[in-house]
Amino acid sequence: MSGTRHLTVAQALVAFLARQFTERDGHRHRLIAATWGIFGHGNVAGIGQALLESGPEAMPFIQGRNEQAMVHAAVGYARHSDRLSAHAVTTSIGPGATNLVTGAALATINRIPVLLLPGDTFATRPADPVLQQLEVPYAGDLSVNDALRPVSRYFDRITRPEALVPAALQAMRVLTDPVGTGAVTLALPQDVQAEAWDWPEEFFADRVWTVRRPRPDRAELAAAAAAVRSAARPLIIAGGGIRYSGAEAALAALAEATGIPVALTQSGKGALPYDHPAEVGGVGHTGTDTAAELARGADLVIAAGTRLTDFTTASATLFQDPGVRFVGLNLDPYDAHKLAARTLVGDARESLDELREALAGHRADPEYIARYTRAKERWEARVDRAYAAPDEGAVPTQAQVLGVLDSLVTGEDVLVNAAGSLPGDLHKLWRARSPRQYHVEYGYSCMGYEIPAAIGVALAAPGRPVWALVGDGTYLMNPTEIATAVQERIPLRLVILDNHGYASIGGLSGAVGGEGFATAYRFRAVDSSYSGEPLPLDLAANAASLGMTVYRARTIGDLREALAAARAADRPTCVYVETRTPDTVSGPPPAAAWWDVPVAETATRASAAGAREEYDRQAAQRRRHL
Repeated sequence: MSGTRHLTVAQALVAFLARQFTERDGHRHRLIAATWGIFGHGNVAGIGQALLESGPEAMPFIQGRNEQAMVHAAVGYARHSDRLSAHAVTTSIGPGATNLVTGAALATINRIPVLLLPGDTFATRPADPVLQQLEVPYAGDLSVNDALRPVSRYFDRITRPEALVPAALQAMRVLTDPVGTGAVTLALPQDVQAEAWDWPEEFFADRVWTVRRPRPDRAELAAAAAAVRSAARPLIIAGGGIRYSGAEAALAALAEATGIPVALTQSGKGALPYDHPAEVGGVGHTGTDTAAELARGADLVIAAGTRLTDFTTASATLFQDPGVRFVGLNLDPYDAHKLAARTLVGDARESLDELREALAGHRADPEYIARYTRAKERWEARVDRAYAAPDEGAVPTQAQVLGVLDSLVTGEDVLVNAAGSLPGDLHKLWRARSPRQYHVEYGYSCMGYEIPAAIGVALAAPGRPVWALVGDGTYLMNPTEIATAVQERIPLRLVILDNHGYASIGGLSGAVGGEGFATAYRFRAVDSSYSGEPLPLDLAANAASLGMTVYRARTIGDLREALAAARAADRPTCVYVETRTPDTVSGPPPAAAWWDVPVAETATRASAAGAREEYDRQAAQRRRHL
């Protein structure tokens, strides 16, 4: 191939992106399936003109309302696509660009690919300063886009047309790297976007990026198998790496062959269906009693595809057996080494399959299997009690809302959540039926993620019922993409659970001596505290004003009818319900493991002093595994 093509930088970038593909296991996917955008002076004449000229067949375009939300939607799409396909997001320079930072942090922390294309100030500096330029006396080459550097896996600023060629290739390399992926930022000065250059035709050829599946080292595999064979109480902790590898069947085969129980992180939940004999539920601070008991007594923990965050390890207090050892099964050596583990570095599917073969004939002690089976049955009975409602006329608790939804969905439905008290209730209680049903973003636990991410999931899985579950605090944070769902005719199902405040943090505040300070949505009382009447907010009316069909559910019976109607709907639909405070029976079980939230070491109020005593007691159990 030879010759050149005379295009602007923006036109060349769009043409290049349209020809990029991933391939894994013989299946090819378009790498950048669509571009989200909001146009301002910093990108309308560059990327905006290029997208218009290329047309929707070359690069589909989706109009967003909030820059952060556009990144969340792109993350939702890429996560549900198992990171094999992604979206790009373009914004103008200035506040549009800096609004990307939160979304970029979320993508990079969760290791989800998204391509960010913010405009930038002039490379040629025709005037100084120009509109929205950040003036830094000690550095003339900084712009507000440099705020994206620490939250991007790759960052480059394209100050000359020819610089796009190596930068674009590096960007694709990072987006398709199963270890090093995350937000990728190409900052595009507005004058360079519109500058033309003669591009080599080879730049626009179809390019396929193979997503590799490295097999584990033989010596590491033999050591891991020996560790399993010598363990009396082994436990597998399965994380998001299982789903991104497509290793669910390999995990099930290993668990069935060996009888080793499997506990699940927030990202890993669904890797085994809830009714699989070896699935013992969520692990860690928001997990089940069954998983916590097994983790405390385990003498071997196989951490498969997990980052082992503080919620999973109960802030390093969960694994209490004096002789506990760890095997870190992970594609990323950094994660595999955590907790001083024996490493098993490789693709999750390949590693699990080879570990099962290396363990041929080995099976966990029958009494151990019987013990966790009985504990699992007791836990399921506890879930039944939390889901159960006294009658159809009762005002539901949050757990009972989940119970009604549980009775209506199938494995086709997808639940999207990220923040508040819902992630804890879902991790404990939700009965995941399929690998892609449970979509809780808990690496960053970002309020406002749910609605745009659900749109991204719906774009990745057309025809599947997608539910965005939000509290009133999260809804008020970011409802703007409802307008996008309406515009694009995406049948988003939105469930708003209104408890008049930041209930999750309110509960945490009470537990750590903060007495719920400033966590309720209420008028000020005489003493200036937020303890008056609830604010007269009408979130249902707000959702309706943005174009949704809205059902108000006051009772369990109303809720059942409303959720059924929403599931059958072919347009964006909202179910609004005010929840009541649960009692000890109707609420979710309390945390089965600790989470480190430091408490004031000295205080005059009794609540904080008492909380500090409890903190010191729990912190004393922390271990460093060496």
